[in-house]
Amino acid sequence: MSEDKDELRRKRLRFRAWHRGTREMDFILGNYADQALGTMTAGELDAFEQFLELPDQELFSWISGSKQAPGDADSRLLAELRKVHLTPPDYR
Repeated sequence: MSEDKDELRRKRLRFRAWHRGTREMDFILGNYADQALGTMTAGELDAFEQFLELPDQELFSWISGSKQAPGDADSRLLAELRKVHLTPPDYR
């Protein structure tokens, strides 16, 4: 039963990541979700879900480095999102 709930949660988070409202954040968060959701722990899923609650403009400014993230938001997750943002897509 727990596996079904976890899988449903991952599917919902993936959908939310790909349907943000701005295309830039769709790509950044959606690509990250595709890469990472399958191996995330419950705590990591909680952190990702909290990031999905943030406004696109604020989150994009932290990821792009145009604005310093507050201490509580400057986390491993934010570092991973920056890495996804800065890694060119593989179109092969």
